[in-house]
Amino acid sequence: MKLFASLFLVAVSAVAQGSKQGAIVGPWVGDATVHGQQVPVRLEITGSGNGLQAALLNGPERSPASGVSYVGNHLVVTFNYYARTLDATVADGHLTGTFGTIATRYPVSLSLHGAAAGAVGAGGQDIHGDWEVEVKSSKGESAWQLRIEPAAQSNQVKAVIQRIDGDTGALYGGWTGHEYVIGHFTAAGPALYSVAPQTDGTLLVSNMLRADVNEQQNLVARRPAQARAAALPGMTDPTQQTTVKDPSARFAFSFPDLSGKLVSNTDPQFDGKVVIVAIGGSWCPNCHDEAPMLESLYKQFHNRGLEIVNLSFEEADQLKDPTRLRAFIEKYGLTYTVLVAGETEQLNEKIPQGVNLNCWPTSFFLGRDGRVREVHAGFAGPANPPAHEALVKEVTELVERLLEEPVPTQSASR
Repeated sequence: MKLFASLFLVAVSAVAQGSKQGAIVGPWVGDATVHGQQVPVRLEITGSGNGLQAALLNGPERSPASGVSYVGNHLVVTFNYYARTLDATVADGHLTGTFGTIATRYPVSLSLHGAAAGAVGAGGQDIHGDWEVEVKSSKGESAWQLRIEPAAQSNQVKAVIQRIDGDTGALYGGWTGHEYVIGHFTAAGPALYSVAPQTDGTLLVSNMLRADVNEQQNLVARRPAQARAAALPGMTDPTQQTTVKDPSARFAFSFPDLSGKLVSNTDPQFDGKVVIVAIGGSWCPNCHDEAPMLESLYKQFHNRGLEIVNLSFEEADQLKDPTRLRAFIEKYGLTYTVLVAGETEQLNEKIPQGVNLNCWPTSFFLGRDGRVREVHAGFAGPANPPAHEALVKEVTELVERLLEEPVPTQSASR
C-alpha cells in the first residue's frame, strides 16, 4: 500500500511539473523598457522537460537561446554568444523580469499568447526604397543609407540603416498615425527608431534609445537624387575609411589563442599565404554577421592558400574568462584562427599600423608577401541583402585575385 501511494505521488508530481512547463510553452508577447521607451518583444518557447528551447523573434528571424532553465516559477533563458540572459518570474500567463548583461539590464513584461505589442494602424505615406541620412558622425561619415521595404506582415515595413561600421540589423514596425516606429529586440539587444515623413519629401529619423536625447535625433533623410541635387556628400567608401601607415611593411600581429599559445604573423602557417586579418569582438553584432562569411571563405579557399585570423578585442571581465568568445566560436562553427588581442580600448595600441582604425569589424587583406593590399571597414549583413550580396561578391573576387598571385621567395617576402 505504501509503495502504491509513493508511486501515485510521483505520478502526480510528474503531471504537475509537465503541466507547469506546458504553461510556458508558446509565443510570449510584450515589451522591454529601454531608456523610457517601450520596445516590442516576441519570445517563443517550445519543447518539454529537459528539452525546453527558446528564441527571440524579429520578423522571420530567430535568435535561438543557448539554454533554458525553468524551476518552480523561475525562468532563465541564456544567450551565451552575447553573454545575455532573460531572468524572469512566470505566473498566471505573465512573465516579468529583466534581460541583458551583468552590467546592463532592461525590465521585460510579456504575456503568453498575448496581442502583438506596438500594434500599428493602416495608412501612412509610401516611403519604400533607398534614402540617404545626413550625419556628422564621430567616425567621419557624412551619410548613412536607409533602406525600407514592405514587410510580410500587413501594414508593416522592414528597414535597415547601413553605417560605416555595419548595419543596424532588420528593423520592423509600422505607421502610428504621424510617423513610422521601427525596431527590434534580439539577442544582440534592442533598437528603436522613428521615421517621420515631411512635406518637402524628406524624412526625419531619430534613434529613440539614445541616452543623450540630443544625439542622433531629427536626422534628415533624402532620396539619393535629392541628396546629389543638394550637393551633399554620399556614404563613405568602406575601403577608404581605414589605411595603413606603411603599405610596404608586412602587417604584424602576435597574440595568444584561447589555449594561451602565442600565434604570430611570422609563424610558418602564414608563409606565402593570403591572409585576412579580421578585427572584431564577440560583443559586436556586425562581427557576428561577418563570421559566417569568413568561415565560408575559409572552407572554400583554405586549400588554395587562404588563412584567416580573427583578432578579438573583449571587455576586461571576458578576458579573464572568455566564455562569450567560446560560445561565439561554437555558434558559427569557426575553424579559422581566433586570437585574444586585448580590451576594446586598446585597439589602436595593439594594431599600430592602422590609420583611422575605428570600426568594428575591420578586415585587412594581406597578399602572399604579408603586405596589406586592401582594408575593409564594417560589414553589410544579411539584413541589407543587396549590400550584403555585393560585399560577399567583392570579397570573394578579391581573395581569388590575391590567391592567383605567385608565392614570393622567402627573401622577397621579408
